[in-house]
Amino acid sequence: MRRTLIESLFRGKLTEPAPRVGEAEPMALLTELGETARGRLGRSLAIRELDAGSCNGCELEIAALGNAFHDLERFGLKFVASPRHADVLMITGPLTRNMLEAMRSAYEAMAAPKFVIAVGDCACTGGVFAGSPACIGAAAQILDVDLRIPGCPPDPVTLLKGLIGFANALASAPTHRSTQS
Repeated sequence: MRRTLIESLFRGKLTEPAPRVGEAEPMALLTELGETARGRLGRSLAIRELDAGSCNGCELEIAALGNAFHDLERFGLKFVASPRHADVLMITGPLTRNMLEAMRSAYEAMAAPKFVIAVGDCACTGGVFAGSPACIGAAAQILDVDLRIPGCPPDPVTLLKGLIGFANALASAPTHRSTQS
């Protein structure tokens, strides 16, 4: 134990450097999202995030959208605790067998029109867990997914780009399915 401690003191950091993002890019995306939210969403979009069995990497990046830098609530995009108040169900992680009924219940509790966003490689494709007997796979195997935001995990800038694209797509789609077929 002592040897490991001494080696770790002299080895230095083993972490990867943060990805390079220009200082102006997040602010430009936030400005664009604010204009889109005001113009197309009426400054209101309620999002219910559902962890279907993830490693919590995507949840950490989603939580970063609510920090003081990104602050999605200033644009009317907010995370809600109940699916009854949500317009969007944001799913992270591969769909596990234990979470199947919870996901169906959350989706059925949402009022129409309802939308589904799959965040991260696991929710989009099943990720590295696709062949596991405990996993059903991607969210699209059970629900119709309106938007896929890939990445392991997707960073806040990628999430912002996905939400901007989603908000733009809402303007061109006058109606949406109200029930699951």
